[in-house]
Amino acid sequence: MDKVVTSAAEAVADIPSGATLSVGGFGLCGVPAVLIDALLAAGVDDLEAVSNNCGVDEWGLGRLLAQRRIRRMISSYVGENKEFARQYLSGELEVELTPQGTLAERMRAGGSGIPAFFTATGSGTQVADGGLPWRYDDAGNVVVASPPKQTQTFETAEGPREFVLEHAIVADFGLVRAWKGDRHGNLVFRDSARNFNPLAAMCGRVTIAEVEELVEPGEIDPNHVHTPGVFVQRVVALTPEQAADKRIEKRTVRTRAGGDGA
Repeated sequence: MDKVVTSAAEAVADIPSGATLSVGGFGLCGVPAVLIDALLAAGVDDLEAVSNNCGVDEWGLGRLLAQRRIRRMISSYVGENKEFARQYLSGELEVELTPQGTLAERMRAGGSGIPAFFTATGSGTQVADGGLPWRYDDAGNVVVASPPKQTQTFETAEGPREFVLEHAIVADFGLVRAWKGDRHGNLVFRDSARNFNPLAAMCGRVTIAEVEELVEPGEIDPNHVHTPGVFVQRVVALTPEQAADKRIEKRTVRTRAGGDGA
């Protein structure tokens, strides 16, 4: 039951090139940066990553992207990474853009054993009809586009409505970062880090969690557990320095009354 491994390098040692990863984080909150750096050092490439976003230049998944280690992304929001945009538009990276709520549910469904589901999101758009550019060539021509999806009309309280069939996501490995975790793999997340980390943990066949504070079994109130240990196979305890190394995506300040900067 003790799932703690000695280092991040040991935790990711069996992740091969070509693997699919579900990666937690929301913006720069809750990004498993230590595990990502361990993957970078391990030299694996040709990865497919499922994550709400791809970090920023030189942080989070952006570090793998800068070294051409990622072949394909399934994401929702990618607007803060210039290298991501450059690779996508120049034909070096395949990107499956997915509505944020749909992405979250595809990951949750994968972790729950639900192979597919219907949602109204995307009905009547290219999300359902197909044709969204997944990959360009170096001349800017679309060479891979999204296929059309199955649709079906259901009766609702507002009358008949068209829904789109979306398939669940199951990744080979899940990488997440938790505020607190125990040796059994029970995890607690804080604030925005809770948005996608539990989903990334659920849909990974093998999930690895880096935790800022490692506690003994029984120290976490069961009512406070966000991800049960059944979804987690390995735990990496961070050093205080690693736990404190966090980035601010956009620093916004205001002037205090009286003119002093805040």
